[in-house]
Amino acid sequence: MRLTYDRGTLEIRMPLDPHETYKKLIGRLIEAATEELDLEIRSLGSRPCDREDLQKGLEPDQCYYIQNEALVRDIEQIDLSQFPPPDLVVEVDITSSSLDRFAIYADLRIPEIWQFDGQRLTIYHLVEGEYRVSGSSLAFPLLKATDITAFLALRFPKQTAQTAISENKVIKQFRQWLRNQSAS
Repeated sequence: MRLTYDRGTLEIRMPLDPHETYKKLIGRLIEAATEELDLEIRSLGSRPCDREDLQKGLEPDQCYYIQNEALVRDIEQIDLSQFPPPDLVVEVDITSSSLDRFAIYADLRIPEIWQFDGQRLTIYHLVEGEYRVSGSSLAFPLLKATDITAFLALRFPKQTAQTAISENKVIKQFRQWLRNQSAS
């Protein structure tokens, strides 16, 4: 169950298998990238991102501290009114929300969103209070949205004669690709 709250309006959504599959696979790609690129990470899954003073909050599909990991490494329960928000959130939007989740993320000052619509991953950066599409990640400048989309498509190829491959094989191919990119 996913909750979104915006100044008195509460939305409850129940994710289905495709949503959960992509959420987890994108999370595994992010975690593999931090390992291969030797970056520290604090993974918080779908922890609520809320601020009582803003009367807004939501649960991302996945969220991570990467650039600010050292600031929250030893904090058991992170208060977003005292610490920076997660550096990266993942949103799998196969079905749409009735609330403007991006506006809530902007108010919370989340710097980067990876949104997957079931076909394509789009990377957004917060610039002057608005999200703008970007070709690459702030957290992982080496990674482009098209690269992530290509690896997601390996798991469930759509409209091709290609056969789906297992999650572990996708992750292994992604790790090898990262090693090759880092070496060049």
